[in-house]
Amino acid sequence: MTHPHPHPDGCDYDVDVSPEQAGWAHSSLRVLTLPPGGAHTFPTGGSEWIVLPLRGGCTVVTGDEETFVLHGRESPFSSTTDFAYVPRDTTATLTAPAGGRFALAGARCERRLPARYGPAEAVPVELRGSGTCSRQVNNFAAAGVFACDKLIAVEVLTPGGNWSSYPPHKHDEHHPGEESELEEIYYFEIADGPAGTPGLGYQRVSPSRDKGTDVLAEVRTGDVVLIPDGWHGPSIAAPGHDMYYLNVMAGPGAERAWLIRDHPDHAWIRGTWPAQAVDPRLPLYEEAKR
Repeated sequence: MTHPHPHPDGCDYDVDVSPEQAGWAHSSLRVLTLPPGGAHTFPTGGSEWIVLPLRGGCTVVTGDEETFVLHGRESPFSSTTDFAYVPRDTTATLTAPAGGRFALAGARCERRLPARYGPAEAVPVELRGSGTCSRQVNNFAAAGVFACDKLIAVEVLTPGGNWSSYPPHKHDEHHPGEESELEEIYYFEIADGPAGTPGLGYQRVSPSRDKGTDVLAEVRTGDVVLIPDGWHGPSIAAPGHDMYYLNVMAGPGAERAWLIRDHPDHAWIRGTWPAQAVDPRLPLYEEAKR
């Protein structure tokens, strides 16, 4: 789990995961809350970044004087959102007239790609699984959807009572055409219950090798689980509390791809999905019904 603490660029991030802090080589995530009229500038360094509104909107100005107005959203449970891609070796300045909360998803990279705007209406929305394994995936920066050098990022929404990130799967070894080597960050937000009670969920990571990652975490809004290796899943949403998580991934492979291997003891569950209906609570919002 992570907690707010000062960063060298002078900002107290709500979440701040760098490769150095995580003990790996590629993936980063920062979550920033800005008050009305607030602003924040950060150097991109050797990483590419996506500025993703979680709540509210902002304007992003790069050091190359490119400007992107992000309309944002009320919350991750209300709609998809637009976003901005900012390349390595520049700066990014966020200003939020009405305030808001913003995720900065990053990956160390080699190529300097152009800064770009990603419209909300272009985000592919996938309904994955069925029955109690139904979930919604917003593939805003999936491989093959939005061009990055190393960064892969998607959003997953799981209705209360369902399991997602299931069957457990892994991507911690390079097997051409079968499995990618990717570090992964899970950032969680949990919807309040009908009476405004805060929610919770659970995340499991089990070892795929000797002395590998072994975690069973209770997660609440703002919590982060780091997955350097291992079978990850399920992500369990408590009844009455929808679960959101942002996945940020990157790795050393020459090909930017999300190739996974299912846990052999649980892969059979995929074969049961065609006989079950997708959870009728999905999609959670209208954009997914295009």
